[in-house]
Amino acid sequence: MNFELLTLDLATAGHEKCNVLLMLLPASFKPGQNPLSTLIGKALKSGDLADKPASLLDIYRPAGLACDRLVLVQLGDAKTGNIRKGVQAAIALIKPAKPKHITLCFAQAPDGQALHVAMTTLAEASYVYATTLSKAEARTISHVRVGVPDRAALAAPFAQTVAAVRGIELAKEWANRPANHATPSHLARAAQALAKSPRIKCEVLNLKDVHKLGMGAFMAVAQGSAEPLKFIELHYKGAGKNQPPVVLVGKGITFDSGGISIKPAAEMDEMKYDMCGAASVLGVFKALAELQPAINVIGLIPSCENLPSSRAVKPGDVITSMSGQTIEILNTDAEGRLVLCDALTYAERFKPLAVLDIATLTGACVIALGGVRSGFFSADDAMMAAIAKASESSQDLCWPMPLDDDYAEGLKTSFADVANVAGRPGGSITAAKFLQRFASKYPWGHLDIAGTGWKSGSAKGAKGATGRPVGLLLHYVLSFQASAA
Repeated sequence: MNFELLTLDLATAGHEKCNVLLMLLPASFKPGQNPLSTLIGKALKSGDLADKPASLLDIYRPAGLACDRLVLVQLGDAKTGNIRKGVQAAIALIKPAKPKHITLCFAQAPDGQALHVAMTTLAEASYVYATTLSKAEARTISHVRVGVPDRAALAAPFAQTVAAVRGIELAKEWANRPANHATPSHLARAAQALAKSPRIKCEVLNLKDVHKLGMGAFMAVAQGSAEPLKFIELHYKGAGKNQPPVVLVGKGITFDSGGISIKPAAEMDEMKYDMCGAASVLGVFKALAELQPAINVIGLIPSCENLPSSRAVKPGDVITSMSGQTIEILNTDAEGRLVLCDALTYAERFKPLAVLDIATLTGACVIALGGVRSGFFSADDAMMAAIAKASESSQDLCWPMPLDDDYAEGLKTSFADVANVAGRPGGSITAAKFLQRFASKYPWGHLDIAGTGWKSGSAKGAKGATGRPVGLLLHYVLSFQASAA
């Protein structure tokens, strides 16, 4: 899907030749003196367009306008939630007609956040997964012209949103692929493909390399699978060598059976999504390749499968992590924290400004926050503030969670330095407390996206990856460019 930003007001929007003109109307809209305004005014006055947010009026071949079809979209107070609902409803209405060229027009000037929400919602609502379907219905919308009263005023947020959409859709593509089409080797090749872009480099470490580094926790998870592990290292170098990087660590479990502590069969197919954290890191680097900002970013993806076999790690085994800390594995289904802890230790070598890990880590976070907000954990005040700001500006929402030391009590064990689980109560917090042990040498944060990285469901189109939290991550890393400037 291609986006184009135009200066359009209501007088000029009426001359737009397109399959569908989507006109977003806030409740404060006042009609002007032109054919489109006159038509909208009559629709509002007659009640044909209700004043309820997400109400639609579909007009075929409107007289005096150049578009094939005009869809008026009521936004009410034009808050981001109403923009999202309105655009979703409009795309659902027009999608069966398979339009190719759409003009999305704001009747009144939006701010950058409103523009971002409208564009990302349109992309999400029109997205189609096709990779492993023999007769897939491809996305029909190929070109979207975005009309605003002042193009120059919104050029920067427009460019950032286009990059975010590219990154989100790359993340969705890889997270949606079945596990046999998205192995660690496949992810490594996807990262290497990104390295063809300017300023991006990629290195892939194999078993021999991680063994030499002493990544015992990562190797323990991988040893039950015949698929070779991959430790993927991406570098985006947009600033000087002396500028410390921001490091993003994405959990890359390409299929999680639970290992010896095997999961129930119901919905186990969804465990192909256990690499949504890794996919989001790939998505951010896709966006960085588009934007070319003046920052340094490193992406680390420890990737493997978690399967039961005669070689698999067992409950009660004690392993040694890269940090030297020993870990008693009480539950092999708590594997994400094991691959992440070695990556967090590896991140120390970069002397980073900050390290943020992203993982579909715990079912407990789904229970706590559902699919609306990701859980965010950090003991660093500056990082908490920066993530909160990025969450709000991107509308890729998260929620601050506690990290009290008392939550770590359950991780104590007589047989190792730490256990990998601490029981059911506060499960997302105890998982974060485990990771915190390995991230003491830099500002660190953890995003648990178990509830937000994908949508469950049985109906066609209801299940799939969301591409979150690419939007949040992109806004976060770009904030370092702004602060450096």
